[in-house]
Amino acid sequence: MTLWNGSFPFYPGTNLCFPFDTTRVTIISIFLSLLATSIIILPGIRGRGRLFWFLRVVMGLFVGAVVLTVQFTRDWETGWVTANTSYKSFSHVVVDANIGLHIGLAGMNVTLVGNPVNQANETINYNEHFAWSFDANYDLSYSEVLEKGLPNPILYVVEKFTSQSPCGVHRQYRISGHYASLMLWMAFCTWLISILLFSMPILLYGGYMLLLTAALMLFSLLFFFTASNTQQCPIQFGPASLKTDYGGSFWLTLVTGLLCSLLGLSIIILNSVKPEKLKLVFNMDEGKREEEEWDESYLPAEPSSSVQDVPMVPLGELCEVTVTQL
Repeated sequence: MTLWNGSFPFYPGTNLCFPFDTTRVTIISIFLSLLATSIIILPGIRGRGRLFWFLRVVMGLFVGAVVLTVQFTRDWETGWVTANTSYKSFSHVVVDANIGLHIGLAGMNVTLVGNPVNQANETINYNEHFAWSFDANYDLSYSEVLEKGLPNPILYVVEKFTSQSPCGVHRQYRISGHYASLMLWMAFCTWLISILLFSMPILLYGGYMLLLTAALMLFSLLFFFTASNTQQCPIQFGPASLKTDYGGSFWLTLVTGLLCSLLGLSIIILNSVKPEKLKLVFNMDEGKREEEEWDESYLPAEPSSSVQDVPMVPLGELCEVTVTQL
């Protein structure tokens, strides 16, 4: 029997990671509900405009969901490494674990997963979040995890991003993430305006708003690019090095921004070259055709053939009066 029943003092239980991001699931659920509602009302749309209408709904919901979701994701920049490293302070225990770094706009996550998970009489499965947004105190969070006694690999990675670290990356990531997030919120607003203009429909200005949405999304990537390409200190675990690369959110934002720019340019060009084709895509021709049919249904009926067959007497002959002398 050992001191503290075989466990190290001052260390609380393992902070297990939640199986999914609830914020992302909420946003995706809302947009999927809107898509399901659109599918339900799809049979009520007549003619060939049904396909074009459904494609517009799918594209619009996809762009909105991406712009809103990437605000809260933590995989703009990711990296993994497998290493044999010391587990906790005041201990010579060495564990084999996968160490991950996941950077978002408002903070980062550090994960530590044992290989296997059960080692050193513990379940090694950590996922810790550290925020560096303007309303958060990153250094205070680091001090708290020091007191908590998290494993050494997590503390080592987190220390690299503190404001006192000689690496000097804390300020770059904090400012770049703030302005990238601001650009994305502005892109979400311009996306809403474009949806409103397309529904009115004011197609040309809707295309301009779609182009502005694309520009704001690409600007957000530029802000994050400036932070991720700053000179960073190496994160070494013995001979292994933890290196990061652009993650799924970065590439998804890039693809969506290019898609918005392509759609916006297509709408502007079609409005200048072939406006009738553009009206066909937005079902404007069918709406006008229905209005014409509605107006024609209320026009007075043409004279019947029986009335046209009656001989007409000239007006001059009707005015002639025969006078008989008495």
